[in-house]
Amino acid sequence: MVLFLKMDKNNQISSVVAKSDDGTIQITFSIPYETVKKGIEESLNEYAKEAEIPGFRKGNAPLEKVREKVPQASLIEHALGHILPQAFGRAIEEHKIKLAILPRFELVKAKEGETWEVSGKTCELPEVNLGDYKKEIVGEAKAKTIWTPGKDDQEKPKEKSQEEKEQEVIKLLLERIKVAIPKILIDEEVNSRLSNLLDRIERLGLNLDSYLSSVGKNPEILRKEYEMQAQNTISLELILNKIAEEEKINISETQIDEVIKTTSGDPKLSERLNTPEQRRMIKAVLGRKAALDSLVGLL
Repeated sequence: MVLFLKMDKNNQISSVVAKSDDGTIQITFSIPYETVKKGIEESLNEYAKEAEIPGFRKGNAPLEKVREKVPQASLIEHALGHILPQAFGRAIEEHKIKLAILPRFELVKAKEGETWEVSGKTCELPEVNLGDYKKEIVGEAKAKTIWTPGKDDQEKPKEKSQEEKEQEVIKLLLERIKVAIPKILIDEEVNSRLSNLLDRIERLGLNLDSYLSSVGKNPEILRKEYEMQAQNTISLELILNKIAEEEKINISETQIDEVIKTTSGDPKLSERLNTPEQRRMIKAVLGRKAALDSLVGLL
């Protein structure tokens, strides 16, 4: 584990960055109480603008009356929401962290009159070493298709479909190229999948226990399965991203426009897809598909 200490000269917020070998990063901020106090006051003023207190016009109630109505936890969360982003952004920039996911912050210490401590965990994307992937993967895939007439009375294998070739290449990629995925990244993906599953189960009028009983599983087995799926999904995305980079695959804006056009006949959905963030995601997906197609085409 590597530690870095940085002091913010403007408001004296110090940050300690701890990097683990698996790419997990923990950033701990020490925030002077005066900074916290100022943040709470600013948050209280914002709440006061919209507060509706009996006996006062909207936005004109005294701050002490507003404070009585606003839960302390909400006030602190709002205040930290003002304080942390800039401090976090500086820590990321100064330590050149290639952020994979946004952290979830936890208030570690919060005593009145003393320095507060806030901790957040995130991770960096792992490096991917492709090696001589074309020689190993394509060579092995072709070796499996060699057929010798008359040998053991075997029939000549049928030509594989595009989907079968894709699955074979994916299997070989995951077997041959190992990627060390940070646990926090796997947990994030697993939790997302579990949340989606729970939503689907609830829409069917079921609960998790009855669903698991119907499929013969328990929570531990389900989570293990999701962890394996998450490991493979994330690894494959990173591998294909790296291949797309190595092969200098370029996805044009026209290709992205075509995807948006063909995937939606709904103008509102097309509008939601046509944002910078969504276009970046579509570009990445198209790049990975092109990388996979390039390998399948060599079989």
